[in-house]
Amino acid sequence: MSLSISPRAALILVDVQPDFMPGGTLACHEGDAIVPGIDQLLRRRLFSHVVATQDWHPADHISFVGSHPGRTPFERIPLYGHAQTLWPAHCVQNTAGAALHPAIDWSTVDKVIRKGDDPRVDSYSGFRENHGPDGRRPATGLAEWLRGRGVDEVYLCGLARDVCVLWTAQDAVDLGYRTHVLWDLTRPVTPESDIPTRIRFDQLGVDVIHALDLAHAQQPPTSRQAAGHSRT
Repeated sequence: MSLSISPRAALILVDVQPDFMPGGTLACHEGDAIVPGIDQLLRRRLFSHVVATQDWHPADHISFVGSHPGRTPFERIPLYGHAQTLWPAHCVQNTAGAALHPAIDWSTVDKVIRKGDDPRVDSYSGFRENHGPDGRRPATGLAEWLRGRGVDEVYLCGLARDVCVLWTAQDAVDLGYRTHVLWDLTRPVTPESDIPTRIRFDQLGVDVIHALDLAHAQQPPTSRQAAGHSRT
């Protein structure tokens, strides 16, 4: 299968950060394996719009197990009426583990969306934070940015397949975007989650594809402008 990339499509790179890779504090299974493919994909400049999300937590974040004395990593507790996993501290602001991965050329990225910087609220999806104390899920600004550029279709890759990529896909579908996941350019926290994650994508109507499906794709007819990239 070979796909045609619409000029109204965006590539969203979810949390491609060292802390989610081997040697990091919250390593995904084979998380570093996606780095060469993502770098190659970005260098091909297939997408008119490219966004990266970046976990960006304060050191005392509520999702960190260290913020809950007596608890253990990956334990689940109730928080604001929802289940909260207690994670090892990861992607702490201004640390090397929170940086966008240095082996990738990020110069073609138009926008970086930082998430999880409220110490009271966890954040998985690129579109919305998790439920906060008021019961709402605050927007990250990603949907507004995409709307301003006429985007109606998104392609997702990154980490972790079973958490942040999945939540981003769920919100993308909910917001009306045609949604694709580049399966081989994602990795899970644990591979045992792959079957339920794939079932969930099918239930959502998410198109699961591989980077090879883009092998013969062409650059969109409207050329991407190097000037005017908005990095935050």
